[in-house]
Amino acid sequence: MLYGSSIRRIAFTLILLAGLSFGDISTENAPLRAMAGASIGRQAPVMATLGLGYQSAILYVEGMGVHKGDNDFWCGLRGTIAWTFFRDTPFNLDLGVSGGYEYARAPNGMHQALNEANGKTFVFPYNYKESLDLGVEIRAHLYGFYSQVGYPLYHFRKHDEPTLTWRMGYMVNLF
Repeated sequence: MLYGSSIRRIAFTLILLAGLSFGDISTENAPLRAMAGASIGRQAPVMATLGLGYQSAILYVEGMGVHKGDNDFWCGLRGTIAWTFFRDTPFNLDLGVSGGYEYARAPNGMHQALNEANGKTFVFPYNYKESLDLGVEIRAHLYGFYSQVGYPLYHFRKHDEPTLTWRMGYMVNLF
């Protein structure tokens, strides 16, 4: 669960990015492009996103983490190499290969009570999800807003891993 101040920071960042996007940055026919933004998704709830591309090829890097205390944190890092279709239009698609690592851990009160009742540690006092994967991905962009769906083809490391990864967010063209 996010704390109130975290939600205010996320809302402020999204409003700031939306305000910056109304500037007159013309990216038509420019070979280089850079984008920055924020997204929400699975398993890491919030990530900062940076994109750097040349013509129709683009590299996306996303990452963030939060530590709230013992056995209560999450982190994620994901990268994508993609090819952009319909690049100079308000709507475009990115198809590519992605890989990333995501980890989330949260306290489990029932497990903690079971361990305390027995006087020994029989089960982990927390729940966790972990995924290190390589897969394919598609992103659909419309006026800065985007939706991303990925299908992991191979898991190098997994525990309660998702069958699909997804993110939704907003990106601003920097140049």
